[in-house]
Amino acid sequence: MAKRIKRLVFLLCVLATAVITGIALDVYRFSLRDETRPADAAIVLGAAVFGDQPSPVFQERINHAIHLYQNGIVRTIIFTGGHDGDGRLPEAIVARAYAIAHGVPESAILIETESQITWQNLQNARSVAEAQGITSFLIVSDPLHMKRAMLMATDLGIEAASSPTPTTRYQTLHTQAGFLAREVWFLGQHLLYRPIYFRVNRQ
Repeated sequence: MAKRIKRLVFLLCVLATAVITGIALDVYRFSLRDETRPADAAIVLGAAVFGDQPSPVFQERINHAIHLYQNGIVRTIIFTGGHDGDGRLPEAIVARAYAIAHGVPESAILIETESQITWQNLQNARSVAEAQGITSFLIVSDPLHMKRAMLMATDLGIEAASSPTPTTRYQTLHTQAGFLAREVWFLGQHLLYRPIYFRVNRQ
């Protein structure tokens, strides 16, 4: 009996390792993909802000969206992200101010200020876009974030292509490994609960 239990535990560990490794490889491979093409709008996924300034990570995302707008690839930028209720400015408001200061007209910017996680970023951006008749999108975020973001966009019925930032603050092996581990964890969670998300949230 003890041998059977040990064998079962061993097999489960092997299976778990294989699944985790497969997800990690999928996330990494997808991070190398750039599907940038003309679209109605760029959806910029939120990230931390420091006071009235975007964090270095968020700044890279905003800069990429500005590049897409200034080069005529998109006509509108949708900034996403709220706050944790601690008195900080919403991420989207900070992003809008930064983009305006760097030459993007306010008329070309839409925002949503309620979301706190990637799924909410996309869900709320979809609602904002629908009100304006916007139907095609580029999703903007860090490369290692794109696999999960694009899967969620698909589940939400968003017609989108991947446009990862060409630069990222996650450059060292240590920071990249940490980001990758985080994405494996959250993507694994989404895959596990995907049938529920898909059924409830796409309505």
